[in-house]
Order: sequence, then C-alpha cells, then structure tokens
Amino acid sequence: MNETVFMEKLQRLHAEHKELLTRPNTPVHGGNGIYDRYAYPVITAAHAPVYWRYDLNPETNPHLMERIGVNAAFNPGAIELNGKFYLVVRVEGHDRKSFFAVAESVNGIDGFRFWDYPIVMPETDIPDVNVYDMRLTKHEDGWIYGVFCTERKDPEAKQGDTSSAFASAGIARTRDLKAWERLDDLRTPSSQQRNVVLHPEFVNGKYAFYTRPQDGFIEAGSGGGIGWGLSTSIEHATIELETIVDEKKYHTIKEVKNGQGAAPIKTDRGWLHIAHGVRNTAAGLRYVIYAFMTDLNDPSKVIYAPGGHLIAPDGDERVGDVSNVVFTNGLIARDNGEVYIYYASSDTRCHVAVTTVQKLVDYVVNTPADPLRSYACVQQRCELIANNLKLMERPDFSFLNE
Repeated sequence: MNETVFMEKLQRLHAEHKELLTRPNTPVHGGNGIYDRYAYPVITAAHAPVYWRYDLNPETNPHLMERIGVNAAFNPGAIELNGKFYLVVRVEGHDRKSFFAVAESVNGIDGFRFWDYPIVMPETDIPDVNVYDMRLTKHEDGWIYGVFCTERKDPEAKQGDTSSAFASAGIARTRDLKAWERLDDLRTPSSQQRNVVLHPEFVNGKYAFYTRPQDGFIEAGSGGGIGWGLSTSIEHATIELETIVDEKKYHTIKEVKNGQGAAPIKTDRGWLHIAHGVRNTAAGLRYVIYAFMTDLNDPSKVIYAPGGHLIAPDGDERVGDVSNVVFTNGLIARDNGEVYIYYASSDTRCHVAVTTVQKLVDYVVNTPADPLRSYACVQQRCELIANNLKLMERPDFSFLNE
C-alpha cells in the first residue's frame, strides 16, 4: 500500500470513528413508564480510539492492519464528578483479556469518549490473569473505591486443566480515576467471590460490603444469594461473618444466582438496590436486572421486593458474545433526582436506561412481590383487572371500551 492509499484509509477510519462519537442518542418511544431506553448503545468496541487498535506508522504497518483488536466494551462502573459522567468500562481485547478504561460524557447518554490511555491497575503479589466488572463507590471516608473481580487460574486445578479459575474481589481506590492505589483483595468465609460492592457509608463504624458467595467460579452452589459483611479495615478488608441479604429462590428470575449491581441509592424510604438475577433455560442462562429496597438503619434487611424483572434483554440486546443477557454494575443518581442505569447487553456493548429516584421508589414500593405460585400470581392479576374494569365504567375512561 502506497502512502497516499494509507492516508486515505486512515482518514476514512477517523471519519467513521468521529461519526460514531458525535451521533446523537434519542429516547425510544413507548416503554413501561419506569425508565426510558435509548436508540443506540452508549459504548461499544467501535468506540475504542483508532490509535488503540492500529499502528499508525506506515513504515511498521504499511497495510494499516489492526494490530491489537478490541472485542467488546461493557459492564462499566459509573460515577459523576464535577457535573460530568464517567464510565470505568470493561474493555476486552481479541486476546480475551479485559482491562479498565475511562470514558467521559457531558450528558451521560451520548458523546462518550475514552481517555487516551486505559487504567494501569497495579497488581498484588499474586498477579491477576483477568480483571473486570468494577463497581465504583463514593465513600464517606472521602475516597472513590473500585471493587472488581480478579480472576486467576485455580491453584488446585488438576494437571492439564486449563479452564478452572478462581475469583476474588479486588479493591482499589482513587481520587480522580487516574491514579489508583491497589489494596488487598477482600477475604471472606466463602471459597470464591464475585459481584462485590462497597456500601457508601460506614455501618457501626465499619466498612460494609455486599458480596456474592459461591462454591465455584461459575456456579453459586450453596451460596445463597446477595451477601452482607462488615470489615474494620479497608486496606486489609476481611469479613468474618457473611450473611444473606437477598436470597436466590426456586422458579424466579434469581433461581440460579443473583448479585448486587452498583452501590445502592439512599432515599427517604430506604436503600434502593439495582441487581441482576439469573435463571436457567433450554437456551442457557438468562440474566435480567431487578430492584429491591433495604432498611435505612439496617441495609442488610429487605423491606420491599417487587416481583419480576426491571430490565430484560430486548431486540438486538439479545445477541452477542453471551446472548440473552443484561447486566449492570454501574449507575449514577444525580442531585436533581435523575438516575442513569448503565447496563450491558450480551457481554458485548453498553446501554443506558434513564429514570428518576421518584419513579424507582414508586416502582419498588408499590409493585407487588412475587407470591411464588402460579395460583397466587393469577389472584394478583385478577385483583388488578377488577380494579381497572371498575375504573373503565367511569365516563372519562369510556374511550377504553371503544
């Protein structure tokens, strides 16, 4: 390829990337009244800068080949700082390794741009093989904490077993999302940990964590659901007693396992939680997002638990590297009451659902709980129908009978 053709191709790549980054995002009409979906994902693999993927030197890359590819960009932690929206994105290369990178936006729904360099996360004495799915917490101690999954090869794997893995909760802290201090991995009574989240306030003078105890890397096994534990230290975080806050239950959206999403939102009615639930199907595991609320004075006590999912895969969201999945570990609750839920679809891309604290509290408090039996579910629905049919007898509702 001569230099003229090289530059023409580079200009085309740049123009396509610029068009993607400047494309306006618009809300999708309709919906369920709880939140608004948006027409386009907010982050995809294609959002990665051209200079992350291509060697731009015509002497060392005369054919302008992609040298270090990006496979997916998903499962971001989220935070608002000084009026701007920041996502700490899980970026996965073609080599299957994930890393963290910060993407910044003015409005939180479009225009996200990655910073020039990804985060260089310090390692512990036992190096991580893979890191991903960071939850960000602005803690009352003044730090911003990132709690993430650190994956290493299972040290007890049999010879020749190159797939068994061991998951722990890594912890790091920062002031500005640029310089990160790595702390000790969280220690708990469980054999493995994933989906760990730091509570934003001290509880009884201690650091509080939501955990997800599990027996294996994938299977929750005897792990009963979303856990809870306290640690006197954050630098050497250790939970001695792990209890279950929100248990997994048979024939529900969280039958196989469930996990906390981002840090909960403090409201006047309680701590508002966004989480994910997993059930099995003939096509494999199906992940959805649901909500619940815990007591303000005892964040480990569930006080409201609406039945069913809040967000499920829809349309193109069903297709990707791991299909039929939505997952969230990042949200932003603004001072004006707006809530931005950042959720990934099928382990491939990231979307946003926009709502308000007021709407979410209404949804959680007033949506009936799952009664766990078909007969009782029908009774719930019949009560709703009966109330609505009475309303439809009113003159101002007469159009519903046409």
